[in-house]
Amino acid sequence: MAIQSAIPVSFETYFPQGAYVVGEVEQVMKWSDDGKQQGQDLDKNTGHPMWRVRVFDADPAAKRGQGEVMVKIASISEPQLPPALNGLPFRPVIFEGLAVMPYTPDTPGRSRVAYSLRAREMKAAPKPRGSE
Repeated sequence: MAIQSAIPVSFETYFPQGAYVVGEVEQVMKWSDDGKQQGQDLDKNTGHPMWRVRVFDADPAAKRGQGEVMVKIASISEPQLPPALNGLPFRPVIFEGLAVMPYTPDTPGRSRVAYSLRAREMKAAPKPRGSE
């Protein structure tokens, strides 16, 4: 039987060089089959509203097109962004409860498995030693 649920993965395993949030926290919207917006999507397990953030993988070896991902977070209230780094739009971040969600996209003529990332919580990354 194929995996039907999220696959837990540690932050350090998925983002060994760290990660940075860019932009704002956004609501994940729910859409009807006929393309009409139906409000904010809810997590199927917790019933909490779904949010998402754009994340850059700090790994310089990331392949072209794979350095940016979206991470979804189920939370009753809007997750707060960590502080910006030296006034830049990059915000060092860690995700707790990170999981990979495999799915098959509805793309005519193509059969492949894709995945999305979910997290239980977003936090500011700790400052490296000696960076103060």
